Amino acid sequence: MAGAGLGGVRGRVAELAAVRARAVAGPGEEATRAQRAKGKLTVRERIELLLDPGSFNEVGQLRRHRATGFGLEARRPHTDGVVTGWGTVEGRTVFVYAHDFRIFGGALGEAHAEKIHKVMDMAIAAGAPLVSLNDGAGARIQEGVSALAGYGGIFQRNTRASGVIPQISVMLGPCAGGAAYSPALTDFVFMVRDTSQMFITGPDVVRAVTGEEISQNGLGGADVHAETSGVCHFAYDDEETCLAEVRYLLSMLPPNNRENPPAVPADDLADRDTGALLDLVPADGNRPYDMHRVIEEIVDDGEVLEVHERWARNIICALARLDGQTVGIVASQPAVLAGVLDIEASEKAARFVQFCDAFNVPLLTLLDVPGFLPGVDQEHGGIIRHGAKLLYAYCNASVPRISLVLRKAYGGAYIVMDSQSIGADLTFAWPTNEIAVMGAEGAANVIFRKQIAAADDPEAVRARVAKEYRAELMHPYYAAERGLVDDVIDPAATREVLVRSLAMLRTKHADLPARKHGNPPQ
Repeated sequence: MAGAGLGGVRGRVAELAAVRARAVAGPGEEATRAQRAKGKLTVRERIELLLDPGSFNEVGQLRRHRATGFGLEARRPHTDGVVTGWGTVEGRTVFVYAHDFRIFGGALGEAHAEKIHKVMDMAIAAGAPLVSLNDGAGARIQEGVSALAGYGGIFQRNTRASGVIPQISVMLGPCAGGAAYSPALTDFVFMVRDTSQMFITGPDVVRAVTGEEISQNGLGGADVHAETSGVCHFAYDDEETCLAEVRYLLSMLPPNNRENPPAVPADDLADRDTGALLDLVPADGNRPYDMHRVIEEIVDDGEVLEVHERWARNIICALARLDGQTVGIVASQPAVLAGVLDIEASEKAARFVQFCDAFNVPLLTLLDVPGFLPGVDQEHGGIIRHGAKLLYAYCNASVPRISLVLRKAYGGAYIVMDSQSIGADLTFAWPTNEIAVMGAEGAANVIFRKQIAAADDPEAVRARVAKEYRAELMHPYYAAERGLVDDVIDPAATREVLVRSLAMLRTKHADLPARKHGNPPQ
């Protein structure tokens, strides 16, 4: 009898292995060939690229839907079109869910949604990042309102996890209708060119309602969202590169809001001379230069991960390391629109500052900003409201904050870009700095307008009084003399000064007022 029982158990184990093998294989070769024909990897190939080899632990592999009608009762594949579980990235726990487009087109039904809900709850409870690999056709129409309710549960959990664990959405196929709101609620969106799209209403609906003809990629492809809408933070040519960059991003982030980002050994000397900056940045405030080169000279090994690289390019938001410690960098870009702040730049920087503050990433702000962009479109578009978002984000941030004025820092833009008056812990300036209400020429036109108008040679008077204004109120030490800048530093010592300052601020603690939440500008 004992032998028969043992044989029975072994038979059951063999049966289990066969069931698992079918679940892992998916719906068959034909569906896999169709997936590859679109230039896409299979769901498990994607997970293998994202996670450390052999680290994936699947949850709900044998789950099947229980819906009936419209032929669903005859099609009940295991996994129900989504693979969920956890693994590691560089040895640290990461949760993941990934749509399998080969099964129901990756469409979300009740069982499918419940699997996602479970893995999201697990990620929040464990305090570990959540990555979604999106390749689905939206709600499973045959399941009706149950599918829609499933999306509601995802959105609710996205919101609850916001600022608690990093959430990363990787778009590897279509994402239409209400499904697009989940990625929009997460911290970062990655897209792959040609194969991934996001839109609320597709080309057919647009054509029917407005008469406009447009392709899926033209409406919601990676380049559109990376350059025009700002929905996409990172866009890549292929899935392999995209998933490698997701791993790199995760390596720079803490697992949750209670921990600091991981530190790594730094080969780059903390006190390395940055004398090259003397030649990179022209003393003439009207001459453009590429701020990327300045950042690369300062940070460890010149390695920078830029967020929203192709949207609102007049401001740079990036993650990098200084002496092995992750830092968030917000920097004016004089090479684009002279580095002015506008609506899109304000929104871009505000959300990045909020993210860094939520996840204990120190902030370094590099200023060379002539002000806010003037114009009717900007004013009517709400530059006051949008600029206030950036101001609010900085004022609300409790992480270590350091600002450095390279050249120009004029008007409200100077205040908004983490000045000492709104709470920067340390503020530095180069000897080329000009901190003022506005440029000398503009100030002269306002202050001395009567003298200029009455002069026999207005241009000569304008030049003279502008020179006087610059010498009196815009010299490099004016702000330092009044305590608004902590020190004027040699550009060659920039890296050393920043590394030492961040080391001192690492144990910063800020007591915040008791409140449910603030009410930031919208």
